[in-house]
Amino acid sequence: MAPQRFHEQFDQIQRSLPDVPLALGPDDSAEFIYEKGVVLARDGEEARIVEDVVRAHFTENPALTADTVRRASREANRSGITRIQVGDPGQGVRGADQEVAAAMRAVRQAEGRAGRRLISRNHVVSIAVNACPGDEPVPVPRTEVPNPGLDTSRYDPETAVGVLVVDTGLMHDYRSYPPLVHTEGDAQLRETDDQGVLQQYVGHGTFIAGLVAAVAPNTEITVSNALTDAGAILESEFGEKLFEAVDRGGWPDILSLSAGTSNGRTDGLLGIETFMLELKQRRTLLVACAGNNASATPFWPAAYAGLPDFEDVVLSVGALRGDGEFGACFSNHGSWVRAYAPGERLTSALTGFTTPVPYVYQHSTYDACRYGFTYACTCQAPSHTGVLTEGQSGGSGKADQVMFEGFASWSGTSFAAPVVAGMIAAHMTAHKETDPRAARRQLLAANTEFAEVRGAHVPALRPAGWRPVPVTAS
Repeated sequence: MAPQRFHEQFDQIQRSLPDVPLALGPDDSAEFIYEKGVVLARDGEEARIVEDVVRAHFTENPALTADTVRRASREANRSGITRIQVGDPGQGVRGADQEVAAAMRAVRQAEGRAGRRLISRNHVVSIAVNACPGDEPVPVPRTEVPNPGLDTSRYDPETAVGVLVVDTGLMHDYRSYPPLVHTEGDAQLRETDDQGVLQQYVGHGTFIAGLVAAVAPNTEITVSNALTDAGAILESEFGEKLFEAVDRGGWPDILSLSAGTSNGRTDGLLGIETFMLELKQRRTLLVACAGNNASATPFWPAAYAGLPDFEDVVLSVGALRGDGEFGACFSNHGSWVRAYAPGERLTSALTGFTTPVPYVYQHSTYDACRYGFTYACTCQAPSHTGVLTEGQSGGSGKADQVMFEGFASWSGTSFAAPVVAGMIAAHMTAHKETDPRAARRQLLAANTEFAEVRGAHVPALRPAGWRPVPVTAS
């Protein structure tokens, strides 16, 4: 992980959540980002135990202040968790949080007696939670075609597969892109800044919906803008947003999610535990991106695919590089990642096709590819600043502006996940399968394609319309 890039991303997420002081964890190690001065506990008796134990510990420790320990949310919440304030978020060193660390330690004995976790940090769930993707969307001329290419199968409203995309919202003129004619949902709340420039990660949800529609035209896609704040949301709010999304339109066949966080643990996120338990009782399949940390550390909620109770409920998807033969350098990996799909330099609709929108690149100065590949890694810029164009950069020494007229080329596990969601939906249509979890099993069982990811042979799901792109030597 590149510390400079991580801190730049930290600053970006802090700007997107201006009223929420953030810290780097665990204990300032920059593995993930979380809300400063706050912990989470399950509603009811466990929240009371955590509050009492932490207050008693702080009372006994002269370096800590017990007066700051108090409830910071209602006692009963749809997500099943309570926020408990344990410190003054405005105090202390920026990015560090000794109060939360002390609260976590204070509860260890109680957790040992209970035999399970009772407390958690309030992590930031994001489409770009750490150093990657530094890759940003690159404009593609209207004369180009999407990649994956458009499946020309017929749309049938009687058999269409329901796909819910939880992401940033839809662009105001997204229907000007014909494949999205059967897509609906939340609008992006604010597309441009005061200067009329496209804001960071705006268009991400539209891009993903376009990928699903390209691979599986017999779908009815709904987009939730739960991640409308530059793709970031607090864990304590994420569970509520997921419930809101399924309450509005019903539980879909497939839920496509291109966001998450690591948390230094192997048992999931406390803030979405209630949602995941209800998901298990439904028929919906969650297809989640494996994350762009280039790490084997579990990335949630995708890593639920590695837990025995959820292996049939969640499909975690990593990204293949442009040639489709190897894993992309940014992709998370490990036994909890169940399949890999094209995720580098895909082409889809980023904005609507009615009005060109300017965009300013935010990338900075980085070294050559960090992860041992001999091509330009998409999750960083070359060693000077300027506009990224087809893996190259200009040498202007300052951020540059380009224009989007519809299409973009973009890289990340964010885009591998909806490709697989589309492949499962297409399988359901082709085989008249109404159970998305059965379709997942059938698709993986019938798949004969493999790729190499860090020396391991892994299942590779490549849709028929996908075209490999050249891998550029550095």
